[in-house]
Parts: sequence; structure tokens; C-alpha cells
Amino acid sequence: MVRTLPSRRRLARTLALTPLVALGACKPAPDTAPPERPTLSLKTATTPSGAKVEPAVYSPAMAATPGTPGALMSLAPLVDTVKGAVVNVEVQARARPAMGGMQGLPPGLAERFGLPGGQNPFGGGGGGGAPSKQGLGSGFVVDPSGLVLTNNHVVEGADAVRVKLEDGRSFEAEVLGRDALTDVALIQLKGVTGNLPFVKLGDSDGLRVGDPVMAIGNPFGLASSVSAGILSARARDIHAGPYDDFLQTDAAINPGNSGGPLFNMKGEVVGMNTAIIGGATGIGFAVPANLIQALLPQLQETGVVRRGWVGLAVQDLTPELARALRVEAAKGAVVAGVSAGGPGAKAGLREEDVITSVGERAVDSAGSLTRAVALLKPGSEVQVNLVRGGKAMAVPVKLGTRPTQRGEEEMTPRDATPAPLSKRMGLRLSEAQDGSGGAQVVAVESGSAAERAGLAPGMVLTQVGDQKVSGVAEAAQALTSAEPGAALLLRARVPGQDGALLRAIEVPAR
Repeated sequence: MVRTLPSRRRLARTLALTPLVALGACKPAPDTAPPERPTLSLKTATTPSGAKVEPAVYSPAMAATPGTPGALMSLAPLVDTVKGAVVNVEVQARARPAMGGMQGLPPGLAERFGLPGGQNPFGGGGGGGAPSKQGLGSGFVVDPSGLVLTNNHVVEGADAVRVKLEDGRSFEAEVLGRDALTDVALIQLKGVTGNLPFVKLGDSDGLRVGDPVMAIGNPFGLASSVSAGILSARARDIHAGPYDDFLQTDAAINPGNSGGPLFNMKGEVVGMNTAIIGGATGIGFAVPANLIQALLPQLQETGVVRRGWVGLAVQDLTPELARALRVEAAKGAVVAGVSAGGPGAKAGLREEDVITSVGERAVDSAGSLTRAVALLKPGSEVQVNLVRGGKAMAVPVKLGTRPTQRGEEEMTPRDATPAPLSKRMGLRLSEAQDGSGGAQVVAVESGSAAERAGLAPGMVLTQVGDQKVSGVAEAAQALTSAEPGAALLLRARVPGQDGALLRAIEVPAR
């Protein structure tokens, strides 16, 4: 049975699939503006010349069904159609000093596989003197320009990432974005010439328990291994994190399959293989494709995922609670607590409210409420339908940004600051993380004009000179167009604090 563990890192004792997992993140050079990224569409893609490129799509009619009544249809045509888009992901990370019986493996590795101290499942006695450690995982190409999806725990903390294609080609890769809470990462292959084979994401909500599925990946370094089975269950909460909504399958997946695709019989990716139950066989879990699709825009644009937040403590509505609260609804989420000063409190939500839907999404449990709100944009307004004292109500709520919880990794958006601004002012900016507009200071260079002006990371610029600014582009334009020697008034705020701060920055020579 699945062990109930309080966090993704502890759950990895029995569930992680990657042989070696690095810790940390890859970031672009601080003074270099990130290169333009192709707009990602997983239905079709466009080449630099403007020509449309279609993803690999398989039709069951392509299979040569044997004439014998009741004979099983071969999956070989399906495999041939999609396997070129499935890749091996090799990761190198700096080794850490040996700890206890870990024999020089990265901290947590033996823990991930439930092994006794000092046991190395991948051969070699280890030893803390090794300059680096290597891990293997899987992934799949979702755009012919070289965009690849894989697991966060495959590339987390990588010093170098290399991706190998089924046809033998190999590319260095850059980590574009990671989301630890869903274990999804997006990487970009470097030096891609021509169009790569790719696959598209399908509709995971359309899957039914019992539908056939197929996995391709790199288990234990055995490249392009194929296994097949059925969808065993949907919406599994394995206590890996607050957004668990896993697909369960009996298609054989093993360490090294992490980040690999789970296909339906159309050749569409319906899930990303992520977890297994240690000590068991035939039970694996995949992140649903629809959830991945919802995260992709933020991963591509900023490299991090910011989620909507209401500021409520909720629990499942039970029949006993429904009777006690005079609620006829059979499903919902009961508000057990309201964060003071949070979006829910400001909107007038109360304890004992029973929430039945958020926007167009029905809420049938506390988990479904958490997931529904998380998919919404911070700063947006949503209608929350609820029952209070036996009466149905609709309450508009302006969402905040979900704060980082204790034990979670603090993710920093990719630097969106134009290089001239960074060099001239000693200032790096990103879009404000609380969804209320402005340009947030993420770094200040020592001795720079920005430091002399008293700017500090975390401040959000809302005015530069006489111009109100709603984001990085406006702030950068106002700062870089100012005349040398001018003193610009800056108006800023600090998230979570009332009032505004006034600063003055002296514009240096160009």
C-alpha cells in the first residue's frame, strides 16, 4: 500500500523514478537577457520559415490486425510513430560529501529507494571524492524547435543536462522552467537544426479506467523501452503534494522512466510517468496531460509557476457535516479557517461556508478546490459559489498569489530585464509576483546607482519619474530613456506591507 508521507521529498523514499537526482536549478547569465522563445503550441508547430509542422499522430487503422478472430492488435505501428520523440535525459551535478552510510551519493538517494544505509542501487562503492554524479531520466519533445518535457526531479540542481534522441543525435540542454509541486520541468535543446520529431498532449480528462496506455522511456538506462497496460485509476492522491491528481497505470515503469510519456492509442501523451510504489510491481503514477498543459505558458515565459490563492483552510464535506450545516449538497469543501487579511477574508468568506464551485469548475472535495484555485491567475477575479446557513450564495473573490510554504523551494522567475538596464543601473527586474502589477526588484549590484538609491530585492516599482509602470517593459523604458545626471523619483511598495516607499535614483552616464 502507498505510504502516507507529508511532503514530496519524503514521499520520494518509495516513489521517485530517476536513478540519480540532482538538487538545485540552472539559470541564464545575470547580465544576459533571455533569448526569445518560440510560442509553444502542442496542437501544431510553426518552423522559422512559417511552415506548419504536424506532430506524430497514430491511427489504429495503421495496424495490421491479424485475421484470426479475437487476436490482439499489434502496437508496433504506434511505437514506430512516436518513439522518435521520446528522449533520454542525462544529468550531471556536483557530488556532495559523503554522509553517514550514503557512500558519497547525493543526500536523499538511498532514502528515495527505501534502501538500507550505504547500499548503492546503481553499482560502484561511491566515495565522496568523485567530482560529479550522473543521473538518467526520460522526456519527450513537444515542439520541433527542441522543447522537451520531463520531471522536475530529473533536472533539479543540474550543472549540465544532455539529451539523446532515439536516432542517435545528442544535444546540450538548458532548463527553462521547473515546478516542484507537480514535478514538471521544461527544457530547451541547444543547437537544434531542422525539425525534430515531436508529439502532442492529449486530453487526459477523456481517459476512462480500463483504457489501454503505453509507456516509453529509459528504465535503468535501457533506452527506448516500451511497456503497455491500462489506466488503473484516476485522480489518485498519493500525498506527494497539495496538487496530487495522478493517473494510475499498470504499464511497467521503473527508475529511469521519470519524465517519460504515457500514450493513449492515438499516439497522444496523456501523462508524464513520475512515481512508483517501492517494493511493489505494476503500480505507477503519471502527471495528467491537462495539468501539464495548464502549466506550460508560465514555464515557458518566466520559468516558474505562480498560483492563485484564496487563503482558506478547507476539508471534505461529509454526510454528517452536511446534515449539521443544513446543506443538501453531497459534495463540496467546508471552510474550516480563513487567513486574516487574505483574499477570502477580504471577500467575506466565513468559516462553515460550503464551497460547491469556483468559476466553472465544480468542487467536490477540499483537494479539488485547491487544484481549481491553483490553476487560476493571481490577481484575477473569480466567482465562488457556496452554501451558507442553508442558503446558496455567489461571492466574487480577487485571488492573491499562493505564498511559498515551509520546506518548499523558493523559485525565482527568469530574468526579464533588458541587458542595457542591468548594466547601466545595476538593477534586475521581473514581473511582480503578487499579480497586482509593477516591476519587482530581484537583484541589486553592489556599488550601483540602484544600491545608492536604496533599492532592495523584493521591492515593486510602480512609478518611475512621472510615469506609472505596470510591468518590466514600462519600467525599463522609463529608466533607460532618462537623461544622464537626472534624478528620477521612484515609487515602490513592499508586498505584504501597507503604504508606498519613495526613492530617488541618479541616472548614470550611458
